[in-house]
Amino acid sequence: LLFQGRKKSSRQKEIIADEGELSTVRYRPEGLDRLVQQTKFNKTELQVLYRGFKNECPSGVVDEETFKSIYAQFFPQGDSSMYAHFLFEAFDTNSSGSVSFEDLVLSLSIILRGSITDKLSWVFNLYDLNKDGCITREEMTDIMDSIYSMMGKNTFPSMKDSAPKEHVDSFFQKMDKNKDGVVTIEEFLETCQKDGNILQSMHMFDNVI
Repeated sequence: LLFQGRKKSSRQKEIIADEGELSTVRYRPEGLDRLVQQTKFNKTELQVLYRGFKNECPSGVVDEETFKSIYAQFFPQGDSSMYAHFLFEAFDTNSSGSVSFEDLVLSLSIILRGSITDKLSWVFNLYDLNKDGCITREEMTDIMDSIYSMMGKNTFPSMKDSAPKEHVDSFFQKMDKNKDGVVTIEEFLETCQKDGNILQSMHMFDNVI
């Protein structure tokens, strides 16, 4: 995870922040008990996540440039800046220009512990760049271009320059049921829930934390 922290303490008490520690930063998150109710994480998991988040973001919030910098460490072979921009906007649900600890764990709760429908809805929102309720070919092209840029040119097997467009064409052929040039949330959910490969991929992170 982005904010899990790259150094682990040898002592449990250094890993688990107590609840009082949540109020020591400039931005004060919600209380742990409230976040336990709002997410599918237990108190200990939230404490571990917060410890990692605070190590990376001592101010208690992360701006887009910091988010991009952290994300880039996971994809050194490519340019992850555009995909990180899209991901940041998906985490920044109130369009404040920053992501708080609550923003992060609410989304992670969906991605890691949510129902299939919840996870797919979150992915749809990520792809729906202007948040108008449908995915256009232009939006999907931007997403695919950002993914291929992030993966880099030196992947194996190597990817053709036409690969992003081919993926977009395949996406719309499969998803755009009424052929009106856009994919709605209903079309997206219906198609994904009938695709075994997509459903399997939705379970990839079930046991990450």
